[in-house]
Amino acid sequence: MSELSKRTTVYFEPSVYEALKTKAEYAHLSISALIDDAARLLLREDREDLSAFLEREKEPEIDYEALLSDLY
Repeated sequence: MSELSKRTTVYFEPSVYEALKTKAEYAHLSISALIDDAARLLLREDREDLSAFLEREKEPEIDYEALLSDLY
């Protein structure tokens, strides 16, 4: 991690913590690195969703019945 990294405390249910610990050991990562990777993936997915929304925001709206008829 870079020296610009921030530190925080996260609380997990014991079963979740054990699963993270096992996965981190298997992947040869620290739990911190595993959580950092997961957070980055989640944020990237949000950015992609927002981008897709912004690309389509000017499209005309159609009602549910029209959507169904277009599918068939």
